[in-house]
Amino acid sequence: MSVLPKYMERCLQLARKGEGYTAPNPMVGAVIVHHGQIIGEGYHRRYGEPHAEVNAIAAVKEPSLLSEATLYVSLEPCAHYGKTPPCSELIISRKIPKVVVAVTDPNPGVSGKGIAMMRAVGIDVTVGMLEEEARELNRAFFVNQLQKRPYVILKWAQSRDGFMDHLRTSLEEKAPAILSTPLTQSMVHKLRTQVQGILVGTHTALLDNPQLTSRKWFGPHPTRIVIDREHRIPSHAALFNGMAPTIVFTASLRRQPPLSRQVKEIVIDFDKDTNTQILDHLYREHIHSLLVEGGSRLLSTFIDSDLWDEAYVERSEMLLHKGVEAPDIQGEIITAEKYACSLQIHLKSKRTRNFL
Repeated sequence: MSVLPKYMERCLQLARKGEGYTAPNPMVGAVIVHHGQIIGEGYHRRYGEPHAEVNAIAAVKEPSLLSEATLYVSLEPCAHYGKTPPCSELIISRKIPKVVVAVTDPNPGVSGKGIAMMRAVGIDVTVGMLEEEARELNRAFFVNQLQKRPYVILKWAQSRDGFMDHLRTSLEEKAPAILSTPLTQSMVHKLRTQVQGILVGTHTALLDNPQLTSRKWFGPHPTRIVIDREHRIPSHAALFNGMAPTIVFTASLRRQPPLSRQVKEIVIDFDKDTNTQILDHLYREHIHSLLVEGGSRLLSTFIDSDLWDEAYVERSEMLLHKGVEAPDIQGEIITAEKYACSLQIHLKSKRTRNFL
């Protein structure tokens, strides 16, 4: 039975269908091949539901063919009981003789155990086909497992001369500079559906009164997260409208009753490194990917402390001449795409690229 990259490419293609729904689990695809023909395929659709291997095996119309088939899977089959039974046990019970794995599970506690379990009963297991592509697909999951923090994505728009906004003291005083187009705004909302949390600082919440939802794209809203050290954000702010869960990082709990059941306050020490504390708490809250859309000051703190993994910078053709300066960021440019009136730059942290 020959092994071919095209079947693993199909696994990765299937895995992407779960984007935005599988976290904190990884996106995984599986394909079963019998004498050059795909007889079953599946992917992990949603957290808590059957894994890719289970769905692929269930899709095989003639189970007797499994004993002569090859299973391709984009991540090592699990060997532990979680929301579902171990996939390695299922593969063994169905007598599948050959398994091709793109990359091992990054979790130090389980890495290699699924492969060892299958090899122990005589299954021919090959590891490493399209490994780089598989790591890239689940880069957030790898950072979660190995660094025990959320995967951090920075996002902002800036003018051609390097400003993010006018100098403002309130929303009533002056409207914010509109540097994004309807198209690029929709792209941002699509990105919001792909992360679990979205973070802004106090000034952004006060000046812009943002909703931080994905209303301009189909998909789930992220958990809204705001830093409000001294409870300056009013209770009628859009962040507290109940459309999505909201986490407030503050120096002390409010003395009055909670704003709503959808709002959770978490106390942190503002005399210490706030970003590390925030990421630690969010990881414990099962928020494993974070989009930072705050102002220049907040974005710069993540850049300066090297606590970011990706960044999306929209450079508008508009000139502001003065205002709030955009952050200075250095990273590996992945893409630079030209749209009407703007250039979309996608960067990745060199540290994260080397780490993965």
